[in-house]
Amino acid sequence: MKKAITLLCLALLFSGVSYGQLTLGAKIGYNANKLTTDLDSIKSDFNSGFHIGAWARIGKRLYLAPELVYSMSGAVFTNEGNLATNNWKQKIKIGSVDVPVLVGFKLIHSDFLTWRLELGPQASFNVNKKVSDETSITGPITESSLSSMSWYALGGTGVDFLFLSVDVRYKYGLNQLIQDAQNYQFDTQNQMFVVSLGVKILGRK
Repeated sequence: MKKAITLLCLALLFSGVSYGQLTLGAKIGYNANKLTTDLDSIKSDFNSGFHIGAWARIGKRLYLAPELVYSMSGAVFTNEGNLATNNWKQKIKIGSVDVPVLVGFKLIHSDFLTWRLELGPQASFNVNKKVSDETSITGPITESSLSSMSWYALGGTGVDFLFLSVDVRYKYGLNQLIQDAQNYQFDTQNQMFVVSLGVKILGRK
């Protein structure tokens, strides 16, 4: 994770020198995610979470947009088998340090209003992981079953009005979040819907 943060800082420095226009800001928002699985007997519901972090935009009409964000997400898995003794329910909470690096384009750009489109990859470092049993039956998932790092493809749109920014994004997990969990092969990927409110702290639009 330290290497990723170092690379992010170098990208900010290099791009800021290259493009000559750097904007910095902070953001907070809501995210809803769902961990999908191929197992028919296991049900997974949407989970609500939040995120907070900092963003940068480097460039003019076409720009680079690296961010550093802390996110809380999770899931509730319910096994609905034929035997009641096997019907476990587990709750998963994940705190991650997210490093998206997006390429954006401003479809509309003025002193008062900007409409943006953004697309790019994201690396997520799962630094806080917690698994709890919601019934008396112990489920198969443990903290060690959860991957320590995840990759995402991210896309979305945003609107800037004066010093405020609103972003709506969708993130699709590219690798399995749950590794081996006893005899279960979850084949689980994370899908997330994100809404953020940001404020510009430094720089021009």
